[in-house]
Amino acid sequence: MQYEDPTVQDEAGSTPYRVRLPGFIADEAIGLGDVVQRATYAIGIKPCGGCDRRAAAMNRWMVFTR
Repeated sequence: MQYEDPTVQDEAGSTPYRVRLPGFIADEAIGLGDVVQRATYAIGIKPCGGCDRRAAAMNRWMVFTR
């Protein structure tokens, strides 16, 4: 699940924190939830029912950009 547009506000009206990491990620923005989801999958943790909801909430809190 990719974070579509980091400039769009969520339901509460706040924008996510943007962290710039030059050279570490691709050109598109990626949310914190997506990073955690990929890392846990890479080490072999199976996703549960609440993983997508937590990933979506984390994506609303913080976004990594180039």
